[in-house]
This record gives sequence, structure tokens and C-alpha cells, in this order.
Amino acid sequence: MVKLCRQCRLALLIFLLMLPMSLVWAAPEIMPVENIKVGMQGIGKTVVSGTKLEEFGVEVLGIMKNKGPSGDLILVRTSGDVIDRTGGIAQGMSGSPVYIDGKLVGAVAYGWSLTDHKVGMVTPIGDMLKLWDMPDNYNDTMQFMKEVPDFEPMTTPLMVSGFSEHALTMLQDKLKPFNLVPQEVGEAPSDVVFSPLEPGSAVGLELVRGDVSVGALGTVTYVEDNKVLAFGHPFLKKGNIGYFMTNAYVFSTVNGLENSFKVGTMGEAVGVINQDRGAGIAGYLSRYPTIIPIRIIVKDNDTGQTQDAAVQVVKDEQLSSILSATTMFNVIDKAMDRVGPGTAKVSFEISGQNMPGGIITRENMFYSPASIGELAVGEFLEAMTMLTGNPYNPVNLMDVKVHVSVSEERRTATIVEAQTKTPSVKPGENVEIGVKIKPFRGEPIQRIVSFTVPKDQPEGPLTLEVRGGGMVPLIQLLAKNQGMDEGLLLLGNPKPKNQEFADVVKEFMERDRNNEIVVEVLDMGMENLFGNAALGKDKNNSKKQEKDIVENTVSLKTDIKAINAKDKKKQGKVKNSITTDYIIDGDTQVVVNVVKDPVKK
Repeated sequence: MVKLCRQCRLALLIFLLMLPMSLVWAAPEIMPVENIKVGMQGIGKTVVSGTKLEEFGVEVLGIMKNKGPSGDLILVRTSGDVIDRTGGIAQGMSGSPVYIDGKLVGAVAYGWSLTDHKVGMVTPIGDMLKLWDMPDNYNDTMQFMKEVPDFEPMTTPLMVSGFSEHALTMLQDKLKPFNLVPQEVGEAPSDVVFSPLEPGSAVGLELVRGDVSVGALGTVTYVEDNKVLAFGHPFLKKGNIGYFMTNAYVFSTVNGLENSFKVGTMGEAVGVINQDRGAGIAGYLSRYPTIIPIRIIVKDNDTGQTQDAAVQVVKDEQLSSILSATTMFNVIDKAMDRVGPGTAKVSFEISGQNMPGGIITRENMFYSPASIGELAVGEFLEAMTMLTGNPYNPVNLMDVKVHVSVSEERRTATIVEAQTKTPSVKPGENVEIGVKIKPFRGEPIQRIVSFTVPKDQPEGPLTLEVRGGGMVPLIQLLAKNQGMDEGLLLLGNPKPKNQEFADVVKEFMERDRNNEIVVEVLDMGMENLFGNAALGKDKNNSKKQEKDIVENTVSLKTDIKAINAKDKKKQGKVKNSITTDYIIDGDTQVVVNVVKDPVKK
């Protein structure tokens, strides 16, 4: 009989060891907020260093009716050795569970700054449990948190590792609208052993992981089976989300005059956080969010240094593009190991589902006299924002590849002049235009651009504009100089009001590049709008210029229907371009005579 009992106990022990730790822990009883009285005392649990759980004292001071974003809040005073060491309730303690008579009351969530840091607010556990019943449809709608009078949420520190000083500054600037303040921290010790999450454990909400990490640090409030509650207040209050849940390591807790705060870093990914609401955050263990995998390779041509990074970025309509672009800048900054001028060649490829064509590719060159790294990320940020925040349909980004080569050399060239080899040409024929460009501190060189005259081009002079791909077209520049409304320029060629997603993507991919020489027809109707004065042919009579502009503007508006009808047949502006090894600036014009039969010499 004794032997049989021993076998039963052994079998039970083996069974318990095989269960997840969250199933072995006995779920505590819940104390409803209506049963809590002033003067009751209890304990709280948190981690202030490493991964060790520690306890602190809690005394109830009162119940604040309907003062929280989800209902009542419990006013408490904390005490004990832990609180003395931390200087009070610290940032990062958000979510620390509070127990009275062994029953779970709620999570530390709010406190005062510049006053008694030992007094704070607790979010009742009853409000937090409701998060598990919320729908999980991944709704990215931004919401704003209801303020708690005279109190502020225990700010959730945003811990960043792997970022350079300049990249961290950019990230801080980009995240200001979200009231997030990133702080650079190190990585967890390589020999640290993380235990399963339990009430009081440090927990991470991670937005970027891989060769860099960006995430928020807080405390676990409650674990039931594979479900987790934490923070006791919102992160961004975005509702249904999909962020990484990680364990976390706390380096130390720093005392501060305004607020104390924990300094820590993200650990291993252990699940997904799928709810971010007024009462806290919630998620599941052993489930993981869908992510955007990004590979970035940067080469500094001057030093031969190559920096390679692979990261996973969470899918979020407001944050994904910012996090991706700042990570790209971080890799560039580390590869260059300097700040200042330079030239960069950038190419990227973005693949995804539910997007036109399934893939976006773009190549371009950039030069900056101040900070080439910042300028180099511009179009990539624009592309990611265009896709993740598009007004047409959700896009599922599957893969992103970025390649950058950078050097300190200034690779720019200015258009000096342009000439046609043939003064007269038939409609539909090609005309070769010799374009002389002068590289910075270099000798002038010649490039040939072939341009095809439209088949329906009427006889007479045809003015062609020759410009760098990154230059503002002449007509727009003239309008700006004359103080004219930009909308007037669209009268003859208005943008579609109901543009399709495919058209937006196509325009982005086919946009002129900075290292191109572009030849296009200068709209004579718009040229006449400005008159000879605008083109610099009558500089001494400003009053006459203004009068001509006004008269021609009225004329253009009157004839708008005819212009629109004509433009619909054109199907876009006629132009051609060639690619060079320089960023091209400057512009000029050439005139060819369109005839039915070329004049023979």
C-alpha cells in the first residue's frame, strides 16, 4: 500500500512537471473593488534588479470613483525596503500586482510626479480581466487616453538597444507625437536565465527585435493558463494590436526627482500582446504576431566597411514606417561612423500581399552637404508610409530588402547647356539633344538624350525643357516665384480626384530620379500664361509683366474646358530621360521646329 502511494505521488509529480508553469500556479482569489476598505494592508510584487521577484507593502487610502480610463481607481501608499531603494513607485513598475489577504486586487498603474512618489493608483483587476473578452480583429485605430485628474500613468519606458546616438535622436524625434521617449540601454547578460512569466515578473512589449530592439518595460499583473495581463494602464491605447511579448531583464532602478524609473531590456519573445486598452495590456503566451522582416545592407565605399542588419518590425499603420526608416538610418550611421556630407545610392524592394503588382522597387541617388544618412532614408520612409497607411485596403508586407552604398565624395553635376543636332524634325521622329553637364570640381562632359516628338504634335516651334530629375519643373518654379496659387497649374492637367491604389504606386515607382537628365515638352499654354517676362525676356517692365500674367490667367481659365479635353487625349506628359552617375541640378530649354517635311540643306 505504501509502495502504491509512492508510485501515485511520483506519477502526480511527473504530471505536474510536464505542465506549463502557468498551469501549476494556483490562481489567486479576486477581491472586487467594492470589498476594499480604507486602511486595508497588503503586498505588491515587482522586479527592481535582474529577474528576482521582490515584495513591497501597500496600504489603501481610498477609492477614487470613475477616475480611471476604465472605471474606479484605488488610492494606495507603498512602503518597505523595495520602495525605499527605488525612491517610490518607479516607471516600469506598471502592472505590479497588489494582494490583500492573499486576494488579487489589481495593478499599480498611476502616480504623481514632483511629489510623494510613494503614493499611487491601482487599476482594479476586474477591469483588467475584461481585456481577455475583447475581440481580436487587429484593429489599428488610434485612440486617446482619458486623463486621470492630477495623476499621470506611470510612464512606460521605451528601451532601445543597438542604436547609435544619432539614430536614437531621430527615433526620439519621430516618436514625439506618440509621447514615447526612447532611452538607450544595453543587452541582457548572456548567462541570464529567464523564468516563466508570473505575477510581478518584468515583461516587455517589443516593437522591433533582431539586431536592434525597441520595446517598453512593465510588470506582469496576472497569468491564467496561457493568458497574461500587465501594465495596469495603456501603452498607446490602440485597442486590438499585434506586438511581441517578451520576458525582460532589469539592470537597475534609478531614483529621480520627478519620477524614479527602471532601466532594463527585452529578453526572449514568449508570446503576443493583442490588447492595448484603458485597463492595461493583455496577450497570449506561445503565440506570436505577424511581422515585417527587413534586411538592410550598407557599404561605405571610402572605408570598405559593410554593415548588415536583420530585424523584425511589428505591423502597425502608424509605427511600422517610422521604426523601419529609423532602423535603416541606424545601419547607415554605424557603417559610416561619421556625420556630414556625402553621396548615397539607395535601392529597396518591398514585397507584400494586397498591394498593386505585389512588389515595389525603387533606386535613387542623394547628396547632402550636412547629413547624407538622414536624406538617404527619405524615399524609403515615404514608400513604407504609402503602403502601411494607404486609404484603400490593408497591405500585408512580407519582405523588405534595402541596399545602400555611401561615400563622402560629392557626386553632383550642373546642366550647362543643351543643343539639338537637328533644327527641324517631323512628328513621330527622334531628335538627339546634346546636354553638357559640369561635375562638381570636374571638367564638363557631354551626354546625349534622345527624344521622340509626339505624332500629333502640330507644326511650329516646340519648346523642350531639359532638367535634372530632382529639379522642380520650370512652370511650377515660375508660379512660385510669381506668388501664384499652385492650384492654377493644375487647371490644364488636374490630378484625378479618385486615384486608384495602383496609380499611386505606379507614380511613385516611375517618379524622376535625382541622377537622371529629363527632357520633356514645356507646356506652351502654361508658358504663355507667364508671358515673355516670366521667361526672362522682358525684365525691365514689371508692371507690364503683372498685367500680362493677369490677362493670360483669365484667358486660361476661360478656355479650361478645351484644355482639359485636349489633355485627356495626351494620356500623360511626353518625356524621356537617361541615367547618369551624378545627381543632376539645373535646367535649360531648347527649341526645335516641327515640320511636315524637314528642310533640306
